[in-house]
Amino acid sequence: MSERDIYPAGVPCWVETLQADGGAAQAFYAGLFGWEVIGDEEYGVARLRGLDVAGIGTQIAPGLPETWTTHVRVERVEAAAEQAAAAGGTVLLEAFDAEPAGRLAVIADPAGAPFCVWEAGIREGAMLVNEPGAWAMSALMTPDTRQAAAFYETLFGWTTEAFGPVTLLRLAGFVGGEPTQPVPRDVVAVMLEGEEAQWGVDFWVADTDATAARAAALGGREIVAPHDRPPAFRSAVLADPAGAVFTVSQLLA
Repeated sequence: MSERDIYPAGVPCWVETLQADGGAAQAFYAGLFGWEVIGDEEYGVARLRGLDVAGIGTQIAPGLPETWTTHVRVERVEAAAEQAAAAGGTVLLEAFDAEPAGRLAVIADPAGAPFCVWEAGIREGAMLVNEPGAWAMSALMTPDTRQAAAFYETLFGWTTEAFGPVTLLRLAGFVGGEPTQPVPRDVVAVMLEGEEAQWGVDFWVADTDATAARAAALGGREIVAPHDRPPAFRSAVLADPAGAVFTVSQLLA
């Protein structure tokens, strides 16, 4: 179990989903993960055991894709956006304030996968990770892993290491995760090859099969049914009622 109160620059720190009906999304995830949502339909902070775990809100511009977005901690948003553009990325939304929580910009990497860079105000990021019902890891799907590796190394200092079918993205000096996890504790994300460039999020659960069944009962659906995934997980790919895709994983060992 991990409680965090600070995130170094270069570490993914927050996940959120903005949807046409923020209230409906909040109700779905509260029912699925047992979250308490503090705020309103415009933007609510989901909490588990009283600790912030994710954001769920309503889109400012209706019609945008309803997805889960990963935020990466930076020292200065403007500098990160400039560096991303110079490295071949695209600034989709210039830096703006989300007071009092912090300041952010929306970036797309060279293949088009969107993510946010986050300069903390009063919110460093998720206060609880790596616990059933909380966010565990973000994963980059990209058609060009070499190009992506170069871009994220330039922007965040991430290095790569092959690990079975995925590539580990590591940040030297960072200590995260859990002491018994099957990958090094400086892993900040994973990368795998795929046709569509996108960032996905994975939530830990106590029982993958039960979570998948509960998602369906709440109006979501299975994209990939529960299955065992090396080295020690049982996972499923799910979609909420609006179509936002996410993964749930149960640690078996």
